[in-house]
Amino acid sequence: MKQILSIIFILFSMATVLANPADDLLERIDKGASAKFKTTLVKSDKDFFEISQDGKRIAVKANSWVNMATGINWYLKHYAGIHLSWNGMSHRLPDVLPPVAAPERHDTDLSLRYNFNYCTFSYSMPFWDWNRWEKEIDWMALHGINMPLAIVGMESAWRNMLIKLGYSDKEVGEFISGPAFLAWWAMNNLEGWGGPLPDSWYDRQEKLQKKILRRMKELGMKPVLPGYCGMMPHDAKERLGLDVSDGGTWNGYVRPSNLSATDARFDEIADLYYKELTALYGKAEYYSLDPFHESKDDASIDYAAAGAKLMAAMKRANPNAVWVVQGWTENPRPEMIEPMEQGDILILDLFSECRPMWGIPSVWRRVNGYGKHQWLFCMLENFGANVGLHGRMDQLIDNFYQTKDNHLAMNIKGFGFSMEGSGNNPVMFELMSELPWRQNRVSKEVWIKDYVKARYGMEDPAVTEAWEILSNSIYNCPAGNNQQGPHESIFCGRPSLNNFQVKSWSKMRNYYDPASTLKAASLMASVADRYRGNNNFEYDLVDFVRQALADQGRRQYLATIADYNSFSQDSFRKNADKFLEMLLLQDRLLGTRKEFRLGTWTEAARDAGISPDEKDLYEWNARVQITTWGNRTCADQGGLRDYANKEWNGLLRDFYYPRWKTYFDALAEQMHRNSLPDTDALGSGPNSNKTATELFAMALPSGPEIDWYALEEPWTLKKGGYTSSPEGDPIAIAKEVMEFLNE
Repeated sequence: MKQILSIIFILFSMATVLANPADDLLERIDKGASAKFKTTLVKSDKDFFEISQDGKRIAVKANSWVNMATGINWYLKHYAGIHLSWNGMSHRLPDVLPPVAAPERHDTDLSLRYNFNYCTFSYSMPFWDWNRWEKEIDWMALHGINMPLAIVGMESAWRNMLIKLGYSDKEVGEFISGPAFLAWWAMNNLEGWGGPLPDSWYDRQEKLQKKILRRMKELGMKPVLPGYCGMMPHDAKERLGLDVSDGGTWNGYVRPSNLSATDARFDEIADLYYKELTALYGKAEYYSLDPFHESKDDASIDYAAAGAKLMAAMKRANPNAVWVVQGWTENPRPEMIEPMEQGDILILDLFSECRPMWGIPSVWRRVNGYGKHQWLFCMLENFGANVGLHGRMDQLIDNFYQTKDNHLAMNIKGFGFSMEGSGNNPVMFELMSELPWRQNRVSKEVWIKDYVKARYGMEDPAVTEAWEILSNSIYNCPAGNNQQGPHESIFCGRPSLNNFQVKSWSKMRNYYDPASTLKAASLMASVADRYRGNNNFEYDLVDFVRQALADQGRRQYLATIADYNSFSQDSFRKNADKFLEMLLLQDRLLGTRKEFRLGTWTEAARDAGISPDEKDLYEWNARVQITTWGNRTCADQGGLRDYANKEWNGLLRDFYYPRWKTYFDALAEQMHRNSLPDTDALGSGPNSNKTATELFAMALPSGPEIDWYALEEPWTLKKGGYTSSPEGDPIAIAKEVMEFLNE
């Protein structure tokens, strides 16, 4: 019996060794696709892939499985006109693939290619299951990613650690946040909000993380696990007698405390954390640590000593491990990293396409860059997972190619995607992922034509023109404009007389003419019937028309407010009604694609739960995050409300529409009252004793005072009512929208 088991084990081991992850990936793209390719792994000191013809098969050689997948993706895009992206990760391949006339080889010195931001795990993927994660890992491989951040299930390590330190299950539940807010708990910003997590959540996420890590490692990726920065519950001083600094508050929330690196128990607690993490998920070659994240400088902290302690704890877990840290605002503090050895730390220059810190001109420029330390050029692109076309094509290309001959970039080791939200603006991620593999600088104009052909598998002058318009307008946010992500939709903002940016910190600034998005959408709609059934085209058509409608909605809003300010009552009502009609039309348009449906988000949340109570908790997490974000203090004084705003079907109709309807009705009522006799002016009203200055101020146009949170919170407490199933014909409704806009 033992011999039989040994043979079975040997055969299983051989099968594992002989498995071809690239072929498995091809089979997930299209059943039978692996037979159409010949994939060969070869040794090389330099990352490369090569595409050629081998009889009837397409031959792809590479020095790693990820590079192999990148080569497959290159062939599919540039030869077969098949573009795999978030809106579609499978495709029916032709029976006979287009041939490769001559071998084509690409290589790169940028061997480290990172993915994700802590925020991505909460803004995009808190409720993902294995099916969704499998698609994402395939997407990463196809786009060259070989060191993704992997923090799913980190809360399990923390729970185990805290229980061994003497905390009860109840106390752990009050510390660790809910699913939609785990990123900000992990970044030391808040405690407990959205929780407590049920036991089944920990079990679910542990199992999911192990599957994620297994697949990543099969493909040769090197996952980045979360390290220990000294975070402890805010009451750690009282509970454990530790030397901790008060975390204070963050947007109204109590922040965790920070364990001093000089505390006698620091090593013990740090080692316990890594022990629990390793027991669950194994050792890592890279650990992510972001100490003192978004915190003011503190003269009482010895940053060098703190950094040394954190590094030493990580090295005890794995002597060969590298510390991955975000280059963001004041971090990493120069005094913390200067004493460290080259190669021990890898810095993510988090917003390289807009506010690079590595040395070239920018508001965040570090004159000497990162000195001797290695770093990655990262594209942030999206904040809050907001919906909207956005990009910095020229600036991205310019900033990237400046690393080629700038002495401050001598220690660049790769690139990264550091978006807060995933699944939007695929064009920008496609551009960034190709730049490291191109030996010569590519122009935006040439690249966009190739992209259009790859994206849709066919060419059309109208479609190409539409993309050229967008690449020179909304997708070309200029240098010096530091806005955080997409140009926000007016439909998503809390109403006011001067509504511009939707969220508190967007830094939005006008930089393109709304006529450009209208023209591009019109061009796409004009040829839409030719592309009927083309998944990528229909997704882009809906997205382009959505943007055009949002931009024209802003103009409509301004016309409505102008009517109010000029006291044109009849015109105000007509324009207000038209604005509301546009908002509901946007809701119908977005309902035609699952990617733009609220139900896709809430269904995933409910599916993550086992019991009715769990499902309700997760849906509440999902609803709150994209609207008020937090409690009343957080929403009204903290400034986080609408930070994760979404132009989504269902949300527009049931959350944003009631806000705007309430506001316009209040303005209309105010205008009506102002047309009646004023008892104050006659000396008999409640304000008849006001001073002349006060009466003058009262005469100026001012919006009504509305308790918005009281209107918003009830929606966050509702349950169900939304599905992910598309409704309506995207082409027909897109044309309807364009007819409306072009009237």
